[in-house]
Amino acid sequence: MLEVKNLVKRFGSFEAVKGISFTVAKGEVLGFLGPNGAGKSTTMRMITGFLPPTSGTASICGHDVLQDPVGAKQCLGYLPESAPSYRAMTVRDFLRFIAEARGFYGKAAKARVDEVIEKARLAPVVNKTIETLSKGYRQRTCFAQAILHDPAVLIMDEPTDGLDPNQKQTVREMIKEMAAEKAIVISTHILEEVDAVCTRALVIADGQIKADGTPAQLRAMDPSGRLDVVFHNLTKGGMK
Repeated sequence: MLEVKNLVKRFGSFEAVKGISFTVAKGEVLGFLGPNGAGKSTTMRMITGFLPPTSGTASICGHDVLQDPVGAKQCLGYLPESAPSYRAMTVRDFLRFIAEARGFYGKAAKARVDEVIEKARLAPVVNKTIETLSKGYRQRTCFAQAILHDPAVLIMDEPTDGLDPNQKQTVREMIKEMAAEKAIVISTHILEEVDAVCTRALVIADGQIKADGTPAQLRAMDPSGRLDVVFHNLTKGGMK
């Protein structure tokens, strides 16, 4: 459902992403792990069409993000880092706006909005403005907009960063509930996400893939069996 092909991104003389390739199938939850500055967000932005690659491309449900950007984005849900939104809107009005932007109107729009409000556990705050919400509810509001059109591929950049333990648990439960029907990528530097929701993890450092496997396979890379030790060993050379 998602195929990334030799993505490269240069900013002047600095090469932030150095030829990354991977695939994600339906039913997989891929943890895209790396330290800060590893190239995770840059890679996500190229896949989602927010940043043009220097070379390489990605395909979403058979639609090339460069040759057919509209077709690719119709199959894609994206939760960027920091959950951007129109903070003066109420939760319901924001989701109605997103529904119309996605081509839903009237009863169809109402049905989609009602469904994602339920999925994202937003009923207690639907009539509150986004600027008054806790970070957890703001994150869930943007999660709702990302899944409103029921995309086949869902990409989330640091979806639980800065949330308290209860808020993290809620977001993880929402991910698990839809995992079987989608290809999901979670970009994060939080190792506990791997055990919590991921079926597979890819480790990136210095703009390159250092490892790709199930959580068990990654743990087997060190006699300690500890993921934090494996992560450190794989990424310490790429941290600045």
